[in-house]
Amino acid sequence: MNILLTADPELPVPPTLYGGIERILDLLAEGLRQRGHRVGLVAHRDSTCAVDAFYPWPGLSSQSRWDTLRNTAALWQAVQRFQPDMLHSFSRLQYLLPLLPTALPKVMSYQRQPTGRTVGLAAKLAGPSLTFTGCSEHICRQGRPAGGQWHPIHNCVQLEKFTFQPQVAADAPLVFLSRLDPIKGAHNAIAAAQRANRRLLIAGNRIDTPAGNAYWESEIAPHLVPGAIEYVGPVDDAQKNALLGQAAAMIVPIEWDEPFGIVFAEAMACGTPVLSTPRGSLPEIVRPGVDGFLVKSVDEAVGAIAQLPTLQRRDCRQRVVDCFSAEAVVSQYEALYRRQVTATRQPLRSTAPAKSESSADLRRECDAPSSQPAPE
Repeated sequence: MNILLTADPELPVPPTLYGGIERILDLLAEGLRQRGHRVGLVAHRDSTCAVDAFYPWPGLSSQSRWDTLRNTAALWQAVQRFQPDMLHSFSRLQYLLPLLPTALPKVMSYQRQPTGRTVGLAAKLAGPSLTFTGCSEHICRQGRPAGGQWHPIHNCVQLEKFTFQPQVAADAPLVFLSRLDPIKGAHNAIAAAQRANRRLLIAGNRIDTPAGNAYWESEIAPHLVPGAIEYVGPVDDAQKNALLGQAAAMIVPIEWDEPFGIVFAEAMACGTPVLSTPRGSLPEIVRPGVDGFLVKSVDEAVGAIAQLPTLQRRDCRQRVVDCFSAEAVVSQYEALYRRQVTATRQPLRSTAPAKSESSADLRRECDAPSSQPAPE
């Protein structure tokens, strides 16, 4: 198949620093090409992802109306040049506007809560030529009431970047790895570690805003003690691998509905169990008593820490191999593409569709800011 992928215009694929979905797009493109598909990419002009055809966005802001108009036209032109059998968008839904009424099979993927009215209008315009995915069933549940077919396909990790550690020291530390935002729950991780008398290493970016600095000064800094509760700062991929691999567990007791949270899969790829809360996508990622524990309070977290020796680190790694590896996720997307192409058996229209009341409504709406075994 000819498969055309699109990314948001702000970051290159893959990203030079942080950029979760851009990394996943890079893995998806690589996996599809390894399976014999011809892959095109529409993305930031500095993208270095290995593809068969590359089309840079002319505009670099998803929130700019002018850039949105330019990028919508650019995507139309890329489709005419690449002639895809499948168009898979990880970018703004409005970029698809002229293509929605055509018979071209399309997939629109969401990494956050979708806007119901926008989804409903797009589903009405596109009919069976468009299907939706969410990075979790949690996201799909929010999208389905608006209309269209929804399929949960989780995000993935590159297994080769995470070293499986079958065992750790008896006094191995707990690790908190996320940005230092109250919704990520570092304060609760500190409280649980203190009460369980366990060492805690805190890694992640501080938030340089008045609220972020206040959180650091009131909830984090007063509890830092060498050898007990320590802040190690932001970490790159190699440091993350080493940090997670040495941990008894990663404890990130979130206080919001996480759409997916790739760091949880990254920890499990190292064999490291996860301690979090049963919110958002976490019940889809962590099997309590197998890959970690989902707790509702600091008291429950302390109890879960005591039960960590009952878990098998190999089960954590195998969970990622089976469900969250690039191989597993690329297979799910490939199967979805084949079903979508089969369900849409008409040739792509070669001229732009006529305007309609629904397409005008969608434009106004979108203008608003918006298996291999585990190693031994």
